[in-house]
Amino acid sequence: MAGNADSAAGAPAAHITAREGANLAVSLAPDGRTLAFDALNAIWLLPVAGGTARRLTEDGLDATQPHWAPDGQSLVFQSFREGAYDLWRIGADGSGPHRLTDGPGYDQEPKFSPDGRFVAFASDRGNAGRVWLLDTRTGALRALTQGDRNVAMPTWSPDGRQVAYTADGTAVEAVDIHTGTVRTLVTGPADATLYAPSFSPDGRHVAHVRVTGPRAWLVLDDRVLTDGEDVFPLAPCWLGAGELLYTADGHIRRRTLDGTRTDIPFAAEVSLARPAPYRRRGPDLTSTRPQDVLGIADPVLSPDGRSVAFRALNALWVLRDGERPRRIAGDGYWNASPDWSPDGRSLVYASDRAGTANLWRHDLTTGARERLTDLPNAQLAPRWSPDGTRIAYQDEAGATWVLTVADGSVTKVVQELYQPGPPAWSPDGRLIALAAVAPYSRRSSNGHNQILTVDLDSREVRYQAPAPGRSLSTRSGDGPLWTPDGRHLIVGMESLAWRIPVDADGRITGEPEGLTGETADSLSVDARGTTLLYLSDGRLRAHGLDGSGTRTVPTRLTWTRRPAPAGRTVVRAGALWDGTGDRLRHDVDIVVEDGRITEVARRGVRGGRTVDASALTVLPGLIDTHNHWHWHGPQWGDRQGRTWLAYGVTTSRTPGDPAYQMVENREALAAGARVGPRYFGSGEGFEGTRGQHRVMRPVFSRAQLDRDLRRALALRYDLLKSYIRLPLDLEREVVERGHAAGVPVTSHYLYPAARTGLDGMEHTGGGNRLGYSRTLSFAAGRTFQDSVDLLAASGMWISTTTLFATELFADDRSLVEDERTRILFPDWEYERLRQKADAAGSGPDAELDHAWTTGDCDMLLRVHRAGGLVVAGTDAALDDIGISIHQNLRALVKYGFAPWEALTTATGNAARCLGLAGELGAVAPGHLADLVFVAGDPLRDIGAAAAVRQVMSSGRLHTVPELLEPFRRPAGAAERVAHPHRVRTAAATAGRDADHYWHEADPRHQGCCRQR
Repeated sequence: MAGNADSAAGAPAAHITAREGANLAVSLAPDGRTLAFDALNAIWLLPVAGGTARRLTEDGLDATQPHWAPDGQSLVFQSFREGAYDLWRIGADGSGPHRLTDGPGYDQEPKFSPDGRFVAFASDRGNAGRVWLLDTRTGALRALTQGDRNVAMPTWSPDGRQVAYTADGTAVEAVDIHTGTVRTLVTGPADATLYAPSFSPDGRHVAHVRVTGPRAWLVLDDRVLTDGEDVFPLAPCWLGAGELLYTADGHIRRRTLDGTRTDIPFAAEVSLARPAPYRRRGPDLTSTRPQDVLGIADPVLSPDGRSVAFRALNALWVLRDGERPRRIAGDGYWNASPDWSPDGRSLVYASDRAGTANLWRHDLTTGARERLTDLPNAQLAPRWSPDGTRIAYQDEAGATWVLTVADGSVTKVVQELYQPGPPAWSPDGRLIALAAVAPYSRRSSNGHNQILTVDLDSREVRYQAPAPGRSLSTRSGDGPLWTPDGRHLIVGMESLAWRIPVDADGRITGEPEGLTGETADSLSVDARGTTLLYLSDGRLRAHGLDGSGTRTVPTRLTWTRRPAPAGRTVVRAGALWDGTGDRLRHDVDIVVEDGRITEVARRGVRGGRTVDASALTVLPGLIDTHNHWHWHGPQWGDRQGRTWLAYGVTTSRTPGDPAYQMVENREALAAGARVGPRYFGSGEGFEGTRGQHRVMRPVFSRAQLDRDLRRALALRYDLLKSYIRLPLDLEREVVERGHAAGVPVTSHYLYPAARTGLDGMEHTGGGNRLGYSRTLSFAAGRTFQDSVDLLAASGMWISTTTLFATELFADDRSLVEDERTRILFPDWEYERLRQKADAAGSGPDAELDHAWTTGDCDMLLRVHRAGGLVVAGTDAALDDIGISIHQNLRALVKYGFAPWEALTTATGNAARCLGLAGELGAVAPGHLADLVFVAGDPLRDIGAAAAVRQVMSSGRLHTVPELLEPFRRPAGAAERVAHPHRVRTAAATAGRDADHYWHEADPRHQGCCRQR
């Protein structure tokens, strides 16, 4: 039934010819006759006069940044083939490609020395950003610069004695390769970032690229050579003493120093032959048969090891060994993260029943409930100390606190971190450990999930890798946990459970020991240290640490989809936009029976219940194809689903959330246990060996990928996401396995995704392992003909995600001041939004935001006009929950879409993307009754689409006042805490990168949005 449409993949093979491209790197052969350049993640050769390019490397090499050897017989380039950037060499005729460097460090931006003896390159090998030399004869490596700095884009002086490079983006430095002496050649203006230096042939001048906001210039020393061009931040080449070769505006160009500019045309043809079509496995949206609960979230063992507390179906449960689970907190609010008191008699958990996520205690004997905290921020992820006197928790900003239960005082013990894991106590109560991302080097923010420990007495903070070069599986329940004897930490690594020996201060003293051969998530250990509890492919499993074996712990929980209201309902619409065309129909009756539309007719249908919408316009329910519900899920709690519905979103999809949190949310919403839109999702995205976000899972081997894919299929993911650093051969496996199971696959990439079978591209130019996009220019965010042609020809969808359209608030603050926003946004989120709106159009980033927004919308409009599939996606909670769907629509209309075309991206197009075009996205017979009732005419004024008065989902009607009511007067607001709070703010700084982590919480710097 639903979702069984064939994928667009498998259409007859097509070809596109790229004549433009974003961020092209170019190199001139020594004889001056041939250019090498990178486009579509391959190296191409081109006559210097232009013409048809010859492809030198294949997709699998993922090759970029070529540079010619001095003899013109070969080239060096960087390749991501093995999952990290290595240097490779290839003959100019395409022969003999071979790897020159290896290891987990990223070796990038290679340049041959003038005599061919060395290759200079930038690398963060050894967890330090430095410039290195590779001896091409011996293979020996030598670091040219010292320390850990953001150094990049090395280039040789003509005499081969110096290597210049950019340092922290603020200067061009040069190091003498014999003496190590460093001198500064160029210092940029205070508001500029410098890129890509290149010595003049006489060595007296340095050409480079200067970027300020959305503008980029080619510069010689301090002299600006270009004006009005969108120059790419890649190394220019010299065509003699008076002429430069560079790339800008999608083209390869040459420019004389006296100002003459000439484009060098190129034509690079690629095939779009895609895998055979596959059959989409769409969800059944109406079945009411009982199903086993797979969404078991936050499971934790009781101290005696005989009971498990967990979250499922929007409630907290206690499961005693051999019994059926007992629901202990299921009031419709967000109740999460239970933890047992040391005596096993009560649970602490987070709940927003008082309006904000606070800590609550539930007495398991009496059933009494007590509110422990009442603070202006959120209190999340509580963990009881071994002696029961304190509770560690985290706030909405990622800081870790300790509550003293006896007097209610709270102390911040670790400053704000970027998406940390929950805290864990050492058995003696001296230390707290948690998972935290540690950047690999100063050069970039991606890195590994490491073990952070803080000494509560000295405030000393320490980061440790669970094993050399390895990462915790996630920061969402994969440890670290102490064993009760304090001799080991239990962690998840490569999706398995491991035990690591530590000393009394939590320092790792030996090699990890594997505990499981099956996927192990959400780890918990009992107080005796005899049992490890974990989730494996939707089952609770108990592993005997004493050698007693592994068994399944049956939950005996099922869920049933909430049935649609029975009978017949007639919606009397004053006007209707049915999802097609550019006109409204007036005085229309929409007949709904058992949650489906059976008739759309002229006014006058009789029988059944009546919904009077005669003063309103009815639209199809809006669909957001790209958001991350659990990016700030606990912080928003029950508010989030209500906010989406209140702004007309009836269907939502995540391309990356913690796996079991996603499934719990999907089941709770479908069962009607949580209020919100229909929800589809993916667990953590498949990331390479480095990562940054909590909603991504680093993959270190093919064996691990097999485990992760089995988890995904067992948990019935609706989508598979290949993230930024998954190498191409593993991505191909994701596509093959996903499509075999009828599940679509997306990534941030356009090519070779357009020929290897990926179904969609998330964002117009999301985070890229290169550090810059291949679909949008670096500074101004412009797209070029190659991307438009690829998207139109391949059938891939592209999501809008116009995160930087803050300028819209400068002219219209209605969404900020709307009652829905004021009531449903948590206080800190509303204050952040208010400040964002105050700065709109005038802040330091206003010009850049405007350029990126116009660039995004130009790309989306061109793809739409060319017949491509543009779908609404917000990337919330990186953007603003609820209102962001309307900011996306308004931005599209402001920059060229007709209102009805913009609305189609959030209705019919989005339904096609989900494989549900026969079920959602239109007001037509046979479709589910997902309807939005708005005041005004959104085909004339797109702002009217946000004027939602009621919303219907599968025939169930919600009014806006009903959605807001629980947070006008929260149920538990009057329940006082036992003690007034005293707040101590002294806290440990989490190493040198604490400020960096906090900075990374700004979506401008998130890898899943845009990289610069």
